[in-house]
Amino acid sequence: MHTADLLDALTDIRGRLTEGRALADLTWLRVGGPAELLFQPADLEDLQAFLRQLPDAVPVFPMGVGSNLIVRDGGLPGVVIRLGRGFNGIEFEGDTVTAGAAALDAHVARKAADAGLDLTFLRTIPGSIGGAVRMNAGCYGSYVADVFVSATVVLRDGSLREVTADDLNFQYRQSDLPDGAVLVAATFKADAGAPEALHARMTDQIAKRDSSQPTKDRSAGSTFRNPAGFSSTGQADDVMDLKAWKVIDDAGMRGATLGGAQMSEMHSNFLINAGGATAADLEGLGELVRKKVYDNSGIWLEWEIKRIGKALAD
Repeated sequence: MHTADLLDALTDIRGRLTEGRALADLTWLRVGGPAELLFQPADLEDLQAFLRQLPDAVPVFPMGVGSNLIVRDGGLPGVVIRLGRGFNGIEFEGDTVTAGAAALDAHVARKAADAGLDLTFLRTIPGSIGGAVRMNAGCYGSYVADVFVSATVVLRDGSLREVTADDLNFQYRQSDLPDGAVLVAATFKADAGAPEALHARMTDQIAKRDSSQPTKDRSAGSTFRNPAGFSSTGQADDVMDLKAWKVIDDAGMRGATLGGAQMSEMHSNFLINAGGATAADLEGLGELVRKKVYDNSGIWLEWEIKRIGKALAD
């Protein structure tokens, strides 16, 4: 369906619908082409009405704050849905925390600590709750799956559905969210803790992160998963002896560059936009690192950064 026809088919939409919206400034890496359409719903009912009217053949990509994303230079066909202020509330009831999908992970961790609830592992995870659930985000041995109760999603027909951990089938850095579904809120069960102690722990975590990761550079967090069998899943039979940064170093790729892209000198599993990089530079360097690591160690690294959209035609 042509974009003009698609726009004509969508009526009574209260949110913002933008044709050809550049996505580079909405991602942490600051690269990528435009979305065919970007929809920013006014509220839940607006999102439901939009999806009810959207033809099934039109692809949908829910986008958070772009913290773990490379949008390719040719842009993204279909509709990108980006949730805003109507989806960032945080509520507490007993030992549960319910957060909107657009709420920032760090903000949820801080507010939970204020309420004496321990979601401190979220403090250093870049991004928003929707992405954290989708990717089963985690650090310091804790994962979303460990505290997850349920989530509310809007399906492609506009209907609401509550999903459980069994529905999502959480695995390392992934979940089985239905295709085209937009996650709008999630509920977590948290252990109790003294607010002062929880905040102190998060302060220590931030200091540790900033001392070992290039947090002031344009990156999208860890580029590759730790090698299979060494994935920090927290399971008793898993070990953490081998890290992605170690096999990258062993292949001589710390500080490697391609165009404006670079593997960070500070932490070699961080792909950064060192200045003027294109999405092709970043993805190309990542693929070069994967090949060099394989040639050196026989290990194929798996991308942790999500890559979407079309490359520019040669």
